[in-house]
Amino acid sequence: MSLVFVISPPRAGSTLLQRMMGAHSEIFTHPEPHLITPIAHLGVYDSIDKAPYDHINAAEATKAFIEGLPAGEQDYLDALRAYTDTLYGRMLSTSESSYFLDKTPANALVLPFLQRLYPDAKYVVLTRHPLAVFSSYANSFFNGDWQAAHAFNPILERYVPAMAALLRERPVPLLHVAYEDLVTEPEPQLERVFAFLGLENDPDAVEYGKAGPVKKGMGDPITVHTQDRPVADKVDKWAAELAHDADKRTLAEQMIGQIEPADLEAWQWPNDALWAPIEAAGGGPAPKPARNSYTLQRRVMLALKKDIHNRAHGKIVKRVKYYCDVLLRE
Repeated sequence: MSLVFVISPPRAGSTLLQRMMGAHSEIFTHPEPHLITPIAHLGVYDSIDKAPYDHINAAEATKAFIEGLPAGEQDYLDALRAYTDTLYGRMLSTSESSYFLDKTPANALVLPFLQRLYPDAKYVVLTRHPLAVFSSYANSFFNGDWQAAHAFNPILERYVPAMAALLRERPVPLLHVAYEDLVTEPEPQLERVFAFLGLENDPDAVEYGKAGPVKKGMGDPITVHTQDRPVADKVDKWAAELAHDADKRTLAEQMIGQIEPADLEAWQWPNDALWAPIEAAGGGPAPKPARNSYTLQRRVMLALKKDIHNRAHGKIVKRVKYYCDVLLRE
């Protein structure tokens, strides 16, 4: 079994890349399996803040146990790898492909662990203009409310430094792909990816929609499943949003100000180029957030969630939860 990990932040276009790569007969993929992040937080490499057991004692006990193993940490990694190899491998066995592709965005936040677990896997690192990433995130999940999106998850401050370190240090076999290049010149970019994986080029993979339907995940509920190939006409759509909204521009400057210039350089969006698309978009109309059943559902959920603990329906939800917990309790 061979593994390839697409490393990217949310809303950077990884589902598009996944669909194109998955159109190759030698690559099998599945919507964001999230196998890596839970085992990265068992307390040895990282931990969670709260669990239904004493996770602090469990972490210390596991570390002490590892110290007594014949090969120490390597034995522990072998055990974790046996778990993920079994699941990746058995899912791959449902196809005739040689590669399993995992593009879970959260993997980018546990890269030191992932590199230890799979040092010989292939890594395709997908970057996009950082503010384009955040604009897509806010418009996809928060109805264009940048403040709410940032309060919920400051994705730029989390993902850019983590991925920039990978791009600079290159501790594993990796290929850097820019989203902007992927949508404007998809054929040569996809050829680069296949060559990196040691696969014969498949030019038809660019027309990923012709490969047939795929199981949908949470990766891109808005655009990629409605298209048959990459579309470049909206690559700078996000820039007009900032050009026409001073509050969003202020927040954008604050976010970028928290990121080291060297990290932006590694993403190939240094400060001297970062703001150029916004200045160029100053004369165009501001884009409107996407409108479809998914974004409508998100709007309803956000409206219901707002100040839920102090609103009438919040008390009803809590009461229903209580009865559900009682009924489902062992």
